[in-house]
Order: sequence, then C-alpha cells, then structure tokens
Amino acid sequence: MFSKILVANRGEIACRVIRACRELGVTAAAVYSEADRAALHVARADEAYCIGPPPPLESYLNIEKIIETAKAARAEAIHPGYGFLAENAAFADACAAASLAFIGPSGDTLRLSGDKLGARRTVAAAGIPIIPGMSAAAGEIAEVLAEAEKLGYPVIVKAAGGGGGKGMRIVCGEGELAECLEAARREALGAFGDDTVYLEKYLERPRHVEFQILADNHGNVVHLFERECSIQRRHQKIVEESPSPALDAKLRKKMGEAAVAVTRAVGYTNAGTMEFMLDEDKNFYFLEVNARVQVEHPVTEMVTGVDVVKAQLAIAAGEKLPFAQKDVSRRGHALECRIYAEDAAANFLPSAGKILFLRGPRGPGVRLDSGIYGGYDVPVHYDPILAKLVTWGESREEARRRMAEAIREYIIIGIKTTIPFLRDLVEHPAFVAGETNTAFVTDHFDGWREEVPEVFVEKALAAAAAAELAAAPAKFYADGERAAAPTPWRTVGPWEVGRGA
Repeated sequence: MFSKILVANRGEIACRVIRACRELGVTAAAVYSEADRAALHVARADEAYCIGPPPPLESYLNIEKIIETAKAARAEAIHPGYGFLAENAAFADACAAASLAFIGPSGDTLRLSGDKLGARRTVAAAGIPIIPGMSAAAGEIAEVLAEAEKLGYPVIVKAAGGGGGKGMRIVCGEGELAECLEAARREALGAFGDDTVYLEKYLERPRHVEFQILADNHGNVVHLFERECSIQRRHQKIVEESPSPALDAKLRKKMGEAAVAVTRAVGYTNAGTMEFMLDEDKNFYFLEVNARVQVEHPVTEMVTGVDVVKAQLAIAAGEKLPFAQKDVSRRGHALECRIYAEDAAANFLPSAGKILFLRGPRGPGVRLDSGIYGGYDVPVHYDPILAKLVTWGESREEARRRMAEAIREYIIIGIKTTIPFLRDLVEHPAFVAGETNTAFVTDHFDGWREEVPEVFVEKALAAAAAAELAAAPAKFYADGERAAAPTPWRTVGPWEVGRGA
C-alpha cells in the first residue's frame, strides 16, 4: 500500500477518500483553491496545499499544478475523486510520466472507456446492445441536423468526455438543435476541459440501472450488483438505491454478465460503473462507462460490505482482488439522497452562502458523507453537492422509512438545500411503490413548493440564532464570571429541533 496519497478533489468525495486513507494508515494530502481555504476536506487532511484561484481551470483542472504539488508533497499516488480530472486521459498520462500512480484506469483505457463515443463503438462490436446514436463527434450543424432527422426526435446532446449530467441537452425539435448543441459544448468545456459532444436517441421514461465494477491488474473482474439511479433532474441523479426494484434474479444475472463483458472489452481496471437504460419491456441498452468512483458508491458498500474506495487504493497499489464473483453477496436494501445547495422551488437554482446552523441525522442504518460544517461558506464556483445521506434496511420499505426519518432530522439553515424536496419525494406513493423512471421528477414534482409548518420554522431559526450566539466572542459579568451562552438544545429542546410536521 502507498504511504502518502494526494487527493486531487474537494468537498464530500475528498473527505471520503481521506477517511479511507486514515483507516489504512496512509497519509492524505489535500489540494484546495483560494475559495476552499476553509473547506472541510482541508481540515481533515494530514497536509493541504493551495493550487490556485477559484475558477476550476486555474486550480482543480490545472494538471501541471496538481502534478507539481504531488511531487513537492512526496506523494506516491493521486486519487482524482469524481468530476474534474477523474476521467481525463491526459491527467492519467501526466501522473505516469511523473512516476505517480493514478488511482483509476490507465490513460489508454480512459481514452476508450472515458470517451463515451469510443466506448459505444467497442461495446457494439462486442455484441452488447447500445442506444441508437452517433459513433463520431458532432461536427457542423448540417451534419447533426441530418443525424437527428434519421434518429427521430426527441434526441439528446451528450458530452463525450464526462458525466454528472454536465454537457447534456434534450432536443425536441429541429429549431432547438443549434442552440442546445452550443450550450452543451460550452458546459462540457467548463466542466471537463473538452467540448466534444455527440447525439443519441432520447429514450423517454426508461429506468437508469448501473453495475459497480472492480477490476484488478491481474485479469480479475467482479461486479458488486446494481444500483438504480432513475430519479434525476437535468440528467443529474438525486436519489439512488440498491437493489433495483425492477430487476429479478434472471435479469440481474444477464445484466451483470453484460457489465463484466463491457469491462473486459474496454480493458478496464480499478473501480468503475457500467451504465444501462432499461425500457418498459425490460430490454436493456448500454449507456456509458463511468471510469471513476461514483457519487452513489455508498449504497453498494452498504449492501455488500465492500469498501469501494479502499478497493481502489489496493488495486492501484498492484494488489489482487481478494474475492471472486461467487464470493460477493448482498444483504438488505440501501437508499441514497444527494443533498445539494439548490432551491428546488426555484427550478433547482444554486444557493451559495454561509451555513448558519447544521445538524445531521443519526441512528441505526444511517450514514452521512458530508463536506460541510456549521459556519462554512458554500462557494459559487463548483458543483453544489454538499453531502450524501444514506440509509440501510433489511427491506426497501425499512430503508425508505429510515430515510424519511433521517431527512426530517437533517437541518441546514442559512442557504437553500434540496432537503425539503427530498422529504416529499421519499413519501410520494409512486416512490413508495418503486415505480421510478428518469421522468419521475418532471411527472410528479413539476411546480413543487415546500410546505413547512410555521412552528418548525420558528424553532429552526431560534436554534440557528442560539448557535450564532454560542459562537460569538465570550462575554463576562461584572464580577468576571463568564456568561453561559444558550445552546440550541437549551433554547428549544433536543426533541423538538428538526422534527418537522
């Protein structure tokens, strides 16, 4: 195992990787932009290095600066997290050239699997069904218009070099195509440093099902079963679960075998995800390879007991997988809700600013992967994900009820978050029944508005005010005795804060 790793990311995923390093006895070095000087991952790391101004292209996407920092820190490896440079072949190559282990696939594999166009061609050649679409990058508008006409509207413009819903636009008619194409290119360039996009047929209301893969450098490949990620907005996942309510044993086996076949076809190593679309008739189509650890990896960890991040580090260090496919088992059901700094009532508009008060949920079967703290200023420069709330239960309903309760206990005051929206989502009858698809939010929550009892708002604000008072400079009485500032619990009581309706 490595002795020191540089974590080339920020937020909750950087904190997650740092935790794995700590548990393995590995020194974790963090990087941060000037906007992230007070970020949680900086405080959690053993060492931290500033790599530039807030804009990602000048900091978290600055390959030269990150490599230079890793060498100065005497790190042996770099973990890229997700987003930013995680699927960047040039970054993997730069690591290799600097004799640094890249904790992920090789540059050559990333060029194939990370390039969604290349992956589509390779997978189709292996006989695995793919969604109809372009096999080369979109060029002039006349060419793209002709392809869209052949596929039939609606179509979707997708970034070839990244994920996370960035660089994607649904096009319902010819008049929208040129504008959507340019918008997708701009967003892809800003998110991934690559404006390559292509066109696919847009499947309406499918389920999005993915398989977690682990593949070592000795030819061993296993899948850790599936996750369903159908509940999305703007093509970005917001709720994930494992197992999928749509799969039976036969279909699960067939899709798992296809996922392993894709892994071998592209020569993939380390942790990754093979993604599929599942239509109403249970036909599945290869969608893409996500060549990195994913946001939703905790649900897999909760049902299988396999630590995906530790497995990444071990594989990158040259170790063999310690188990075969027959040894992988699953127990219970897990759900994950992504907590974003967004106002769901205002079309998920990002919400930056200071977190005045924070209280996370606790309890059996509850896990919280977070990158924030009370008093933290959420910057405007980056993806708005704050944390991931995960629950486990023996059954889907037990996991769902635990999630509903955990969300009710979760308080973040000072900025808008998706917590109120998620509170309603997990109680919706269609979600309770497992009737999910990629149009779930549009179909059931169009025009959603939060309904919060006035008494809850008053209690929450009182708690926030008390927390601010407690954090203020110490005050003393005339006789020199320190004044005891009221805590949130003394103000409103520990069994009142966060209970909601």
